[in-house]
Amino acid sequence: MTDELPELRASDADRERVAEVLRDALAEGRLDMEEFEERLDATYKARTYGELAPITRDLPVGQVAAPKVDMLKRPEADGSWASRIVGGEGSSAWAVAVMSGFQRKGRWTVPRRFNCFAFWGGGEIDLREANFAAGEVEINCVAIMGGMQVVVPPGVEVVVRGIGIMGGFDHNEEGVPGEPGAPRVVVTGFAFWGGVGVERKVTRAERQRIREERRQEKLDRREAARELRRGRH
Repeated sequence: MTDELPELRASDADRERVAEVLRDALAEGRLDMEEFEERLDATYKARTYGELAPITRDLPVGQVAAPKVDMLKRPEADGSWASRIVGGEGSSAWAVAVMSGFQRKGRWTVPRRFNCFAFWGGGEIDLREANFAAGEVEINCVAIMGGMQVVVPPGVEVVVRGIGIMGGFDHNEEGVPGEPGAPRVVVTGFAFWGGVGVERKVTRAERQRIREERRQEKLDRREAARELRRGRH
């Protein structure tokens, strides 16, 4: 497996594990802010285990291990809200952007409380494909001369409780009832000369599915019209 490690593709969850090691190292003083930002940027750009491995090699708990391949076919999650509220601690608990940016998107588990901070920077917290550690999660955003965007899927209830000074929090998605069993997302925090936006969007795959459904409906209508004309003749 060691010889195959450099070429094996890394997942979003693998990159998040490396990012957590870097955040712990920053908090413990093992990395300064410049080193942290350089390594974090390299982490999110990495595509293989070979690219991830050197980033944390000199840090405690920093060895990148390739996952075991499970040869058993297991049932996949059905996509229901019940299947997406998975419990546990979450795959990422916080994010920092200082004159830089961060992203949390794709398949990740949102913890009960996710903290993020941006100073002269920005971040994106995308929950459209995420799982949730609980039925209610809190996204706590602190934006100082920076901005953050929280993206939620349709069906999720949104509550915004942030405070803005010469900045603001977007309340446009509040008041939309959640679907039965869907999680509740509470956006809190503080914005100074900055802003926190909240938007509701479907995934790219869902947009494609909707387009295909509409295209098929048009084809069906055209075919029905042809059949009607043939019947008249």
